[in-house]
Amino acid sequence: MTEETVAARVRQRLGTSARRIGHSLRDLAMSSPPRFAVLIFTALILLFTALFSLPAAAADGTTTPFADALFTAVSTICVTGLSTVDMATHWSPFGHVLVYIGVNVGALGVLTLASILGLVISKRLGLRAKLLAAGDSNPLRAHGGPVNEGQTVRLGEVGQLLATVALSTLVIEAALAVLLYPSLLINGVDPLTALWEAPFYAAMSFTNTGFTPNAGGLAPFAQDYFFLTVLMAGVFLGSIGFPVIFTLWRHHLHLRRWSLHAKLTLITTVILFFVGAAVFLLLEYNNPKTLGGMDAWDTTFQSFFLSAMTRSGGFSVVDMSQLNGSSLVVGSMLMFVGGGSASTAGGIKVTTLAVLALAVWSEAKGRPSVQAFGRRIPSDVQRVALSVVAWGSTIVALSTITIGQITGAPIEEVLFDVISGFATVGLSTGLTANLPDAGVYVLALTMFMGRVGTVTLAAAVAATSRSQHYSLPVERPIVG
Repeated sequence: MTEETVAARVRQRLGTSARRIGHSLRDLAMSSPPRFAVLIFTALILLFTALFSLPAAAADGTTTPFADALFTAVSTICVTGLSTVDMATHWSPFGHVLVYIGVNVGALGVLTLASILGLVISKRLGLRAKLLAAGDSNPLRAHGGPVNEGQTVRLGEVGQLLATVALSTLVIEAALAVLLYPSLLINGVDPLTALWEAPFYAAMSFTNTGFTPNAGGLAPFAQDYFFLTVLMAGVFLGSIGFPVIFTLWRHHLHLRRWSLHAKLTLITTVILFFVGAAVFLLLEYNNPKTLGGMDAWDTTFQSFFLSAMTRSGGFSVVDMSQLNGSSLVVGSMLMFVGGGSASTAGGIKVTTLAVLALAVWSEAKGRPSVQAFGRRIPSDVQRVALSVVAWGSTIVALSTITIGQITGAPIEEVLFDVISGFATVGLSTGLTANLPDAGVYVLALTMFMGRVGTVTLAAAVAATSRSQHYSLPVERPIVG
């Protein structure tokens, strides 16, 4: 057998193996987009772990320990913002570029990313993938009952939605970078360095990650209200979600044409923003270590900034470890709620909270169904909301108990960092940076489950919904 024949057979076998892998990925993408999404995120995390482990990624040219590389990869891909190393000084320029790329890839979202990659593999979106992509953009999901066309993204618009995701990310981050650049110059940043820091800050705000490229973090900009306001605007746009951006782009201020999802997201987000600021102002105004040492205007502004960042942003001006215990609890509650569905924010999502609040209100009023803005919210959406809350509460409880046992740290600090990880917020009391390796792995898993788990769980619950042509006898257990 000649060498040419052997080489030809090897190429044939490699080609056959590649085709089999491609067919397997295509079948998985079409049959189970949630599992495909988990597979893609896992692969990305492993890839970035290997890249962060390279000596070229570290500023000192040494290999970063596996636990730190893995945690940074998870925090980057899941757009969390927590870190076990000093992000500004530990990584080289190559490492910072990896962070920048990773957060933008992760910000596309679980099912959105899976849909795009599924489209690349299969050259088309299958009906099931379209249903789930539309479901991720619409809290009504895919259920058995009729859906008002104004309340959903139609299957033919899924491709347009995906294009909106990529385009809006590019345009919004570019606009934020342009606005941030002058402030960086005013605060003494070198013009060339500012050309890098401006898009970096823009990406970290829109993706709700919260990493900072400079060693001092936001300390040099603590009095620059324009800079901080631009960061809040970026966080807000990232946290409302791509479906809401899609709705606003299509219908602008024509409120009657807005979907129910857009209305619930924006209203709940604004309410939590103002309520959170008022509560932080009330709890911290006399704390000299945080807001108490500022004048009235600074105290008020920083209360709003803290409210926005505990929802999902991850940037901080005040030291989280110096907050009162009551404020840490309030911050944990805001982080647990998070931002909008199909957004760069984490948490159980504001629409989940809105649906449950409306269900409680309807029950108190004795209404037979849950209603909002002239629309009825079906029972399967309430089932998805309850499933997401139960999932999130279970993950947070198990992780808090485990890390609390490993570290022996005060439980309110452990709870704060755990919820920050689960909700992909990125704020920390300082606990995360001092975690032993066992705690690092637990918190990394918590971040992964928080970012991937709630969305795929909701999609899986929606996908398994089926009509039933019979009903069982009714019996009411005692509740409450």
